[in-house]
Amino acid sequence: MYSPATLSAALLMTMLSAVFWGSWANTYKGVKNYPFELFYWDYIAGVILCSFGFALTLGSFGGTGESFLTNLHLTDGSNIFFALVAGFIFNAANLLLVAGIDIAGLSIAFPIAIGIAVVEGVLLSYALQPRGSALYLAIGITLAIVAIVCDAKAYRRLIAGAKSVSRKGILVNVSSGLLMGAFAPFVTRSLTSGHPLTPYSIAALFSVGAFLCCFVVNVYFMKHPLVGSPVPFSGFWKTGSRNHLLGIAGGIIWGAGGCFNFIAAGFVGVPISYAIGQSAPMIAALWGVLVWKEFAAADKIARLYLTFMFLCYIAAVSVIALAYRA
Repeated sequence: MYSPATLSAALLMTMLSAVFWGSWANTYKGVKNYPFELFYWDYIAGVILCSFGFALTLGSFGGTGESFLTNLHLTDGSNIFFALVAGFIFNAANLLLVAGIDIAGLSIAFPIAIGIAVVEGVLLSYALQPRGSALYLAIGITLAIVAIVCDAKAYRRLIAGAKSVSRKGILVNVSSGLLMGAFAPFVTRSLTSGHPLTPYSIAALFSVGAFLCCFVVNVYFMKHPLVGSPVPFSGFWKTGSRNHLLGIAGGIIWGAGGCFNFIAAGFVGVPISYAIGQSAPMIAALWGVLVWKEFAAADKIARLYLTFMFLCYIAAVSVIALAYRA
């Protein structure tokens, strides 16, 4: 299998994971009359296609480590279980985050959910795999959270007369953050215990766990949505091929980010890889500024928040990268 040979290559992969994770949602902007709950089925199919594509190519050929199928045969059953659980938990968190954004808006959902996820995920992963400087990681995480808060405040300034946030919105986003931070330790466990999984095996099993989660969580939200009316599955078959292709493309983009993150984690450790990967909201904001012109009408204070956000993001990635050598 292929694995990065240098720290620079591994860090590049972590940053690419943030780029892909912060970019996949752009595909949803192109769909028409297609509820997100239905779009998500195409999206998860794309994640599976990408993850198994990586596993059967880069994960099966090369001079280092076990091939994908050999690794699945030799690894401990508990590692397979934990990788599936990680995917299930992540997908539940992702669906809750989407609902949380609908209820409370980006300016509330991001700092609560992603802020909790970054702190929890890094702390729990570091407890299992103490790789890198704890001090540098702590500083980097703090800078990342400051960047997320600046991002949220910029969106808040953009929305005139922003509504007050309900208790329901807070609870949904807190739940999303707690779940989002909880999947990383399961990945760490699968990478480090017994006969460990390779990053490619984790990516493939992770996508299967996420797919299985859809039959529980997404089906529930289709029947009992937190916002809006129930969504019948019949709409999935009635929509055009363009909507399906955009959903699959979104999943492939996210899946590539996931594969890069797991591959890099095999070199730098899950705490560092996860922390940099969860900087994805900054990339999403960059799309909003440069491509979608979401901040064209923003005032000077909002633009100042955006400037601080990008500076803190760059500083966070730099400090977290230094944590590996410190």
